[in-house]
Amino acid sequence: MSDHDILSDAEREALSAIMLEPNLPSAPVLIVDDDKDARELLAEIFTQGGIRCMTAGSGEAALELLQATPSIGLMITDLRMGKIDGLELIRRVRGSVGVALPVIIVSGDADVKDAIAAMHLSVVDFLLKPIDAKQLLAVVRRELGVES
Repeated sequence: MSDHDILSDAEREALSAIMLEPNLPSAPVLIVDDDKDARELLAEIFTQGGIRCMTAGSGEAALELLQATPSIGLMITDLRMGKIDGLELIRRVRGSVGVALPVIIVSGDADVKDAIAAMHLSVVDFLLKPIDAKQLLAVVRRELGVES
């Protein structure tokens, strides 16, 4: 090591090893849908795609999870649910802890009015069921900053 080197050879090797390590697991995705089969299908798609996820069967349960788990990196919600539908859930999230939380709406029953309301709530994407799993995974990976 010369007087002009900032790092020793050992430090340089350690730094190279760290830089070559794969990305750490991403923040989990929160899947919100009152249809158990739809929730489980999305969870399976993400798990097989190497993305951690959590699920909630209602808007109320999603809000509780978001409060308890601030590390959630993205939320995917159905539009039509019980007391708190998808749009109301997003409004509440935007007004609280998840102002900047990326949100994707997945719905089998939507109209132009819903799409416009979603745009005003700054959703990342609005996908109609049946979903294209590859397209959804690509959008989620992009939003989480995970390489494909």
